[in-house]
Amino acid sequence: MHGRVTLHGRVTLHGRVTPGGLLLVPLQTVVVTDSRDGNGSAVDPARTGATEAPAVTVRDLRKTYGSGDDRVVAVEDVSFTVDRGEVVGLLGPNGAGKTTTLKAALGLLVPTVGTCEVFGTDVHKETATAYRHVGAMLEGARNVYWRLTPRENLSFFASLQGIDPRSRREAHDRLLESLDLLDRADDAVNDFSRGMKGKVALAATLARETPVVFLDEPTLGLDVEATRDLRSRIRRLADEEGRTVLLSSHDMDTVQAVCDRAVVMNEGRVVAADAVENLVGLFRTREYEVTVAGTLGDAREPLESAFEARGFREMADGTQFTATVPEGRFYDFVDRLREAGVEVVAVSARETDLEEAFLRLTRRDGVDGTVRAEVRAE
Repeated sequence: MHGRVTLHGRVTLHGRVTPGGLLLVPLQTVVVTDSRDGNGSAVDPARTGATEAPAVTVRDLRKTYGSGDDRVVAVEDVSFTVDRGEVVGLLGPNGAGKTTTLKAALGLLVPTVGTCEVFGTDVHKETATAYRHVGAMLEGARNVYWRLTPRENLSFFASLQGIDPRSRREAHDRLLESLDLLDRADDAVNDFSRGMKGKVALAATLARETPVVFLDEPTLGLDVEATRDLRSRIRRLADEEGRTVLLSSHDMDTVQAVCDRAVVMNEGRVVAADAVENLVGLFRTREYEVTVAGTLGDAREPLESAFEARGFREMADGTQFTATVPEGRFYDFVDRLREAGVEVVAVSARETDLEEAFLRLTRRDGVDGTVRAEVRAE
C-alpha cells in the first residue's frame, strides 16, 4: 500500500506503507512544496543568499561503527568541496569509503564527526531545505516504482518537485530516447532487467531538474552507446544548465571524459583532490614497450628496481618488456641499457591516463607519505 504525509505544510513524503504503519520513502520523493517558482523552474540557490557557498561541502567527515576492539572506521577526516556548475568524480577501490561519504553528504547517514552542506545548508540540521536542491540516484534497483512505467515514473518524480509533467512531455521523451527506453516507455518497470531499471532511475533523477545531482555508479549496466550518451548528458548538465554533479564511479574513462575534478579515496581517507589533468600529471611518467636483442641477463634486476621493468617475454629474436620511466629520465633509462651492453631494437611510448594515476595513488606500496603531502586535498 502506498501513502503520503505532509509535514508543517511544506514537506511532502511519498512512499510505501508497511503493515506496521511505517512509511518507506525513497530519497527522490522528499519534496519541499515551495521549492519551485511560479513558472515551475527550480529555485536558484542565488536567491537563498547562499551565492558564496559551494554547491557541496564535506568537512572533517568521520564515521565509525561499533566500539572498542570491534570498532570499524569507515571514513576518517574527509574534506572536499564541489563548486556550483562543476562535475566532480568520487573515486576509490571497494571499501575506500565512497558510499559512506556519498550517503553522509545526502543526509542519509549521520556522521560520527563532521558536517555536510548543500549551498551552505547543513543537510543533517535542515534536511528539508537542503533537499530543495538535490536529486540522487543510488546504486541499487529501488530508486523508482516498479509497478509504474518509465514515462509514469518521470511524470511522478517531476511532479513531486513541483513541475507540471505535461509541460515536460517532449523533454521526458527525449530523455527516455537518449537512454534507449522510449520503445519501452509504457511498459511496467517490474519487467525490466537490472540495467534497464538503472536507466529508469537515472532518468527519474534528471527529471526532477534539481541544481545538484548525485550519481552513484551511473554507468553500471549501460551498454557502450548508452554510456557515451550519458557522458554527453552529464557534461550538458554542467555546461548548458549550470547544474552541479557529484558522481561515484569505477569507470575511469567516464570520469576522465566528463569530470572537472576528481576526489580520490583510499582506506577511508582522501588521498588526492584536484583537476583530472593535474592528477594524471601527478605521476608524470610514460609506459614504454621495449624490445631488445637477445636476453637482458644481469641487467634485468636493476631495470626492475629503477624503472619497474615487468612483463618480460622471451621471443625468437629477442626480449620484450614494459618499463615505467619518470619524466626527464628517458635518457637515463637508455644509458642504463647501453651500459649493460643491451642492444635496443624498438621502443614505443604510452601516456599515463587517469586509471594509471588512480592505481598509483591507491595501491598501498605505490605512494609514500612525502608524495601524499604534496597532493592538494580541499
